[in-house]
Amino acid sequence: MNSSPQTAHRASWRSLPAAQQPAWPDGELLREVTDGLAAAPPLVFAEECDRLRDRLAAVARGKAFVLQGGDCAETFDGSSREVIGRKLRTLLQMAVVLTYGASLPVVKIGRIAGQFAKPRSRPTETRDGLTLPSYRGDAVNAPEFTAEARRPDARRLRRMYDVSAATLNLVRAFATGGFADLHQVQDWNRGFVTDSPARRRYERLADDIERALDFMHACGADPKEVQTAELFASHEGLLLDYEQALTRRDERSGHAYAASGHLLWIGERTRDLDGAHIEYFSRVRNPIAVKLGPGTDPDTVLGYIDRLAPDREPGRLTFIVRMGAEQVRDRLPTLVEKVVAEGAEVAWVCDPMHGNTYQTAGGHKTRDFDAILAEVRGFFEVHQALGTHAGGIHVELTGDDVTECVGGGAPIGVDDLPLRYESACDPRLNHAQSLDLAFLVAEMMRERESA
Repeated sequence: MNSSPQTAHRASWRSLPAAQQPAWPDGELLREVTDGLAAAPPLVFAEECDRLRDRLAAVARGKAFVLQGGDCAETFDGSSREVIGRKLRTLLQMAVVLTYGASLPVVKIGRIAGQFAKPRSRPTETRDGLTLPSYRGDAVNAPEFTAEARRPDARRLRRMYDVSAATLNLVRAFATGGFADLHQVQDWNRGFVTDSPARRRYERLADDIERALDFMHACGADPKEVQTAELFASHEGLLLDYEQALTRRDERSGHAYAASGHLLWIGERTRDLDGAHIEYFSRVRNPIAVKLGPGTDPDTVLGYIDRLAPDREPGRLTFIVRMGAEQVRDRLPTLVEKVVAEGAEVAWVCDPMHGNTYQTAGGHKTRDFDAILAEVRGFFEVHQALGTHAGGIHVELTGDDVTECVGGGAPIGVDDLPLRYESACDPRLNHAQSLDLAFLVAEMMRERESA
């Protein structure tokens, strides 16, 4: 990739309204930092982005399934080798189970190495009569409620780049260094099943996976794919100054790429068709996703196709739907029908987290595991009824034993939330809840296959 900021990408988005951008207090510092980022090596490469687009094309055609997961908001202090390893271990364990359940390849995408910024419903926060800027993620400011901590600091953009680079180095090492070996991952899953309160329910599926691996080994079929994993990185493309600075032009094709991550998504609060985010992402070659909430207008969805995938290329565009368990069956069908009638091949992925968030009387934001599972079930039912492909799930999770979402096989109650509530923003499924979800979704997919 050519790293010249002058030739990488025309910043046409700057003339349009850009939602959810920080009020950077020092414009000269911002320019200094972004100029440095523009001269820095890319975090990902065009060939990797193209490979993910090919994988997502298979999803759009019903030949693969997506597992996208990771932190709601990454933190600089939470990007250690141990934390990243536990997160990837959880993703790999889920992927093995879902691969068997779907009888399809699973495209593994982490919310990782860039998910350091968050949109907020309010620009400020007030406590005890003091009003300060909202915490917008470690890429912008700090969570402590002081004027100094909440002041946006552009130097954090450089730190986001440095931490993302270190994270991606770890991800690549984990993916190829034996950590991702399928036999080891299955041993981890076997340990989870043995200790799970839902052991009897999960044992049959775990036994079937183990027999399949033993059969391959007995046949001498232990290909490289069994010993390594293909992992991609994604984040919400929220901070346009950062994305612009990391845009690179591929010398092979002449196309511009957002070199900050393989897949970037446009969030519910920044998906205005006439806004800066749609304009920026219409001009880069990466696979792009758009979050769709329950208020999404079908004609707007067609507008996203026209702006982001005018050539209707499969793999270019993914719709991540976040409707809520109570609305997915009512709201989703019209959107899918409109897209099918348009002749566009897109990947449909379910985000069962954001539409099922509520606040407890004690002030904790949480999500109920049963509601999360119910939205996934509704998502599958809609696609089954329409004869379309339920292409994947997008989950906020951690590999740690946090207490942020209620329910699950070893149920967490509302009174348990304060014990280990560690999220920088929204509640995540912990390691056990994530695997509970994978086993139950796999069970759901096997039942539909045999129906």
